[in-house]
This record gives sequence, C-alpha cells and structure tokens, in this order.
Amino acid sequence: MALQPCACTSERGARRRILLVEDEPFVREATCSILLNAGFEVLPAEDAYEAMQVFEECGQKIDLVMTDMVLPGRTGQQLGQDLRERTPEVAVLVTSGYGEAAYETESPETHTYFLAKPYSRRSLVEKIGTILGIAFRAAKQAG
Repeated sequence: MALQPCACTSERGARRRILLVEDEPFVREATCSILLNAGFEVLPAEDAYEAMQVFEECGQKIDLVMTDMVLPGRTGQQLGQDLRERTPEVAVLVTSGYGEAAYETESPETHTYFLAKPYSRRSLVEKIGTILGIAFRAAKQAG
C-alpha cells in the first residue's frame, strides 16, 4: 500500500493536517493508517527533502509535523529547526526508538515534542491531541 501526499487545497476542512516524515515504509504506512483512522489528514514524506517540498507547498495548512529523529541526510530535530525558520509556530513531534536520551527535552515554548517508539495507537493519538489542544475522543470522532 503506497501512500502519496495529497494535494494541498486553499481551503482546509475541519480535519487537522499532519506532515508525517518517516523513512521506514512499514512504519510510515502503519502510522498513516492510525492517523487517518483517528480523523487526521496525513501528508506522508519519506525523508527530510520530500518533507521540505511538501511543507513549501502546504506549510501554512499543516497543523503538526511528525518526524522520526533519524532520517537520511538530516535529523528530525534539524528538519524541525528548518521548518520553524519558515513558520515559527509549527508544532514538531519527534519520534525515536533510541529513547528520550537521544532527544533533548520537550519544549512547548518552541512547539517541540517527543514520543518514544514503539508507541501505541492510543499514546500517539493522545499525544497529538495534547499538542493540538484537542481531546482524544474528539480526534477519534473527527473526519
């Protein structure tokens, strides 16, 4: 199942839009499925370069960037910094299987958050709900 980024439209619906950056195809597809089923719109990207292209096209219409810490050529943290140079208020959720020690600390002031892998569907949706200020139940029923 190959998921492709959906085209950005000028008018975004009530669904929250997430740019998902994950270089492992299985993890990307599974996470897309979780997020879609939770009522989010998902723009998948397999690396930082593709994510920058999608963000350039859709940046103002993206509610959250969810990125793996380890990506080909750049870290998720570097990608988040690059995106914040363009849109300072964009929220970035960094995920890693190496544990929280691999990532500094969460910083709501800079809209930077962390979630350890492996994560459950529930913990992922709740974390995103917290970041975006929506209740888990609302995210689950959206769409």
